[in-house]
Amino acid sequence: MNKAAFSIFLTMIALALTPAPLVAADAKMTKPNFIVILIDDMGNGDIGPFGSTLNRTPHLDRMAAEGMKLTSFYSAPLCTASRAQLMTGCYARRVSMPDVLFPDNGTGLGPEEKTIAELLKPEGYATMCIGKWHLGDQLDYLPTRQGFDHYVGLPYSNNMDGIGGKEDKKGRITPPLPLLRDEKVVEAPTSQTKLTKLYTQESVKFITENKEKSFFLYLPHTAVHGPLSPGLEFSGKSKNGTFGDWVEEVDWSVGVILDTLRTLKLSEKTIVIFTSDNGGSGKNSSSNAPYRGKKGTTWEGGMRVPTIAWWPGKIEATSTCDAMLSEMDILPTLVKLAGGKVPSERKIDGVDMWPQLSGQSKESPREALFYFVWGSLEAVRSGPWKLAIAAQKDEEEKSSEKGPTESTKKEQRLYNLDEDIGETKDVADKNPEVVKRLQDLIAKIDADIGGVDKGSNKKTVYPGVRAASKIADPKPLVMGEVSK
Repeated sequence: MNKAAFSIFLTMIALALTPAPLVAADAKMTKPNFIVILIDDMGNGDIGPFGSTLNRTPHLDRMAAEGMKLTSFYSAPLCTASRAQLMTGCYARRVSMPDVLFPDNGTGLGPEEKTIAELLKPEGYATMCIGKWHLGDQLDYLPTRQGFDHYVGLPYSNNMDGIGGKEDKKGRITPPLPLLRDEKVVEAPTSQTKLTKLYTQESVKFITENKEKSFFLYLPHTAVHGPLSPGLEFSGKSKNGTFGDWVEEVDWSVGVILDTLRTLKLSEKTIVIFTSDNGGSGKNSSSNAPYRGKKGTTWEGGMRVPTIAWWPGKIEATSTCDAMLSEMDILPTLVKLAGGKVPSERKIDGVDMWPQLSGQSKESPREALFYFVWGSLEAVRSGPWKLAIAAQKDEEEKSSEKGPTESTKKEQRLYNLDEDIGETKDVADKNPEVVKRLQDLIAKIDADIGGVDKGSNKKTVYPGVRAASKIADPKPLVMGEVSK
């Protein structure tokens, strides 16, 4: 079955499961539905709405035409940290999840933290996570223990596969890549070329089964993280190699989900946010243009990600917002729209961005945004100004005979992102008052959660940091069960 036929097939499923009296469903539904689609390692220049001419993304093009492009939307530069920020509304360092988690290392999101799903459940929401979790692979850390009714997906990255006797950094052999359904491993090793289609089918099923309820679907795709594994129907079809094939399959998946919402007459009751967990890897033909840097760095290309917000009738079509926003803002925004409350007993860093999404404000709802990588604070942005306080080289500079540029040799550099989006001109000497203001912001966050002193930041106790959970004797995931 080709991709066009499969799209029609999924739409027919949705139609077949739709009851005739949609008016009754409309009357019952008082809260909006939420869908967050998170792509893995997709760079700003990888899709049409943000400038790609290589990858065909007609469904994302339409989504942007019907919604809003967020052009200053920030994630974290690494997988686990980004997911921790999205789920909790906090800097990953605040919840002690700044590093990439590897299989069965025993670390997971602290049980006292409240995820988006946990905050929506009291408001009557059906919740489901479909895709890559990466916030802990032990039983107590799985999505079903973090507010989600159901889960289908991989507990960590698709390259963390033990086939062939691969060892992790501690010399342990990891098990074959496991696919989970709720709390059981149902396939190991996972057939990766089938994942995007599986995730799409499960999404259609969840939306259709909960069309008369309020629901929250969190869809963190495995795509487009290496090893690249597009479905067979898309393999070899793009103009941009295997990477382009998988980008185009992701676009197809988005199209199926949006078409399902249209078919079920849920479009005007559902907000969909499409974004990426970090910038592109700099490999496999991915692009972070026009930004400098890549995944794993605190250059704009590592953290400024392509994001679209879609809600027909509520978010203005063909609109753009350049206000400085973050994935951390998703939690307070959705919880407030649902009529819920963000817990006041613990600090979160996200802010309500509905005024920006609804067009009521074009200003950023925050004074500053901080750039952390592996727990270290490397930069701060306030307005157009970005102060970098740690030298960092691009991959190109590492291999260049000329070595690093002058700007990367310095430990402190100031950029005006409105005038220099590529971060090429250090203007610190010309703007000492701006440097001083941003240094004060850095001192304030450092006193709260630390990150500046790389030599001591793992020893000092900071008042704003909350502990992650740690199991002393973690067990690997095996077929049929998740060990307690």
